[in-house]
Amino acid sequence: MSSGPPRTTPHASTRAVVLDVIRAAGTISRVGIVAATGMTGATISTVVRGLIDDGLVVETGRAESTGGKRRVLLQLDPAARFAVGIHLDQAGVTYALTDLSGAVVARTSRPGPGSATAAEVVAEMAAEAATLVTGAGIDRTRLLGFGLVFPGPLAPAGVSPPSMRQWLEYPLGEELRRVTGLPVLVENDAAAAALGELWSGGAGTSATFAAVYMGTGIGAGLLVNGLTFRGTSGNTGEIGHVCLDLDGPECWCGARGCLEALAGPAAVVSRARADSRLARAAGLRGTSVPADFGALSRAARRGDAAAVALLERSARYVAVGVRTLANVMDLEAVVLTGPSFAIAGASYVPAIREELERAFFARAVHVPDVRLSRAAATAPAIGGAAMVLQSELVPLHDGLRLPGPLDVPEPPLIAPA
Repeated sequence: MSSGPPRTTPHASTRAVVLDVIRAAGTISRVGIVAATGMTGATISTVVRGLIDDGLVVETGRAESTGGKRRVLLQLDPAARFAVGIHLDQAGVTYALTDLSGAVVARTSRPGPGSATAAEVVAEMAAEAATLVTGAGIDRTRLLGFGLVFPGPLAPAGVSPPSMRQWLEYPLGEELRRVTGLPVLVENDAAAAALGELWSGGAGTSATFAAVYMGTGIGAGLLVNGLTFRGTSGNTGEIGHVCLDLDGPECWCGARGCLEALAGPAAVVSRARADSRLARAAGLRGTSVPADFGALSRAARRGDAAAVALLERSARYVAVGVRTLANVMDLEAVVLTGPSFAIAGASYVPAIREELERAFFARAVHVPDVRLSRAAATAPAIGGAAMVLQSELVPLHDGLRLPGPLDVPEPPLIAPA
């Protein structure tokens, strides 16, 4: 998040701004909040008093004396609220329980849904989330809700990733809310990963930042001044569907020559499977793209020349896609995240850095920093939880807020009968 004063927008309430300043600072005095926000001392005193009364903020000692009265320091009470992020993907389902500061309290992963029905998967997600919360000893009245994350598009639009077509038109969020009795927010994996990187520190102080996400597909989540840039329908950042070859292979989206069709994990695995020698050497089983992509990445680390060549080819295409995004958004930083980058990111970082240093339009002024996420495999789930926590810290753009724990009837957290 930017180290400067928060950029207030029409949807940001005074309370939300103050909460977010305290969260970002870690510890801060009332005078420090006045300096950061430009609000009056009287306003800050009133807001802080309300936050303390609500149990969201605590006084935590005093700052060192600067010659006058030592100032009382404030910080969030991390245990005041919790949220669960759930990342649903064909490769697996990841759960992250975070406290109000965004710190991960507990996490777990389970196999992908396979042939299970949507209703069965929702029931399993509710049960696993309940187990996670109970195992961490969290009072369920402090659980704000769930952030459910999955590959886009977020709403049926005539196209859908092949791995997610069985979910088309199924109201995942509504069903999870019905089963758990708690609010559910829904987001695509790339946008959630960007928010997860912000909350876990991966974005640093960058004002314009992209999390380039590679799971079974390729996308990007964008943050501008600490706020998610979502576009009209919440499907911004689809760099996997930037055309890099007018006569290239047909993509599932209906276009030709898309980055994802040329260089995504499925394309890389398809080429590897066609090479019988490489397929045997890497131990490809032909049943799962994520599993075979992982096996191919391990073969590359062992020095198999054919595996190295396939990943380097993919990395060059991805580098051009990232350069295109960086040119459009004038990015300050790029973080590579998602399960596939968690496995093979070391093969992609050098190619992207080289491409930006060589051909980024504004390279005479600056070159975007490129780094591999420290939480690439879990960033989408962390971002899902962060979405819910932001409903307490920063109201949603449409003015809606999740009800707090005291507004929610005693929830039937263990959902399956």
